[in-house]
Amino acid sequence: MKIKDRPLEDDAAAMADLAEIADWTKIAGPDTGETGYEVVKALVHRVTAATGWKPWPDEGPSDGFEKLQSWGFETQRGITMIVFSGLVLADVRDSGWSAYDLQPEDIPQAEAGLDEHWPAAFALAVEKWGPPVYASDYRNPNFLDEYWPGAGFDKRHLAVWPRVGAQFHLYSDMPTADPLSPSVGINYTVYLD
Repeated sequence: MKIKDRPLEDDAAAMADLAEIADWTKIAGPDTGETGYEVVKALVHRVTAATGWKPWPDEGPSDGFEKLQSWGFETQRGITMIVFSGLVLADVRDSGWSAYDLQPEDIPQAEAGLDEHWPAAFALAVEKWGPPVYASDYRNPNFLDEYWPGAGFDKRHLAVWPRVGAQFHLYSDMPTADPLSPSVGINYTVYLD
């Protein structure tokens, strides 16, 4: 097992960027699964108008666009956000704790790492987003379905913050030996309504 353990600076910046969006309904699009240049162009227009984030350069339609349904944006703090019609992900690969190249015998160590680093990530999220409406973990016998049916599936920890038109989810992955988890970490996703 290999481990990355980096400061939470990029996560702090990304969480602050996400906190500044007051109304996520202006960003969400029809989450139909459609792809293509027109879908991406409409997405870029919505996100840019609602956030001021700078979109990646657009060199016009090409064959690559026919399967595309997301686009990248750079925030004022220099964070890359990947936006789909139904969700937003911060691309902060060099922030926080993660484990990769796991082998079955590494699962207990990966679990311990997630448990050790969860409190700092959770405290940062509370600092940036306020108190969550839900926070629990795998030790809760109702965890799998307590927040909503299946919300705890494949997660070790979960916390949720509602926003206008969205929900912020902070979570850690549940390491498993079968099927083998190739990597685990602590992540957050904005789910758009």
